[in-house]
Amino acid sequence: MTKPVGVTAAAGVQIGIRRTLKMTREQAWQYLLSSSGLKLWLGDLEKLNLEPGQRYAANDGTLGEMRVVKPYEQLRMTWQRRGWEKPSTLQIRLLPASGGRTTVSFHQEKLADLAVREEMKLRWENVLTHFAEYAERMSG
Repeated sequence: MTKPVGVTAAAGVQIGIRRTLKMTREQAWQYLLSSSGLKLWLGDLEKLNLEPGQRYAANDGTLGEMRVVKPYEQLRMTWQRRGWEKPSTLQIRLLPASGGRTTVSFHQEKLADLAVREEMKLRWENVLTHFAEYAERMSG
């Protein structure tokens, strides 16, 4: 029997979404961590402390802990929505692409089930759509 898409032995249920945008890694990093960028992907919170081991909590009940911070390159953290029994792992990567562009990648693993995977797939696609709109406004 084959496993459904998004199910792995090591990471459980996971989702990965990426999009290449007309912005540098520095611009993508700055937007990701700006107040409007944070609100878009993480939720309403004052500031994200970019130190491994630092905890965060958004006003919607999403909480977690920073694990890896590589400026202009990668964030890795636990990410748990209100009502979830266990945290997932969220990784955001900024990958250099040709022509001064950047591929923004959201990868989330240890999700509860395929329904949550679909919910998070829609969330990250929406985030990247807004990211792309911001990049267009910036370059246009």
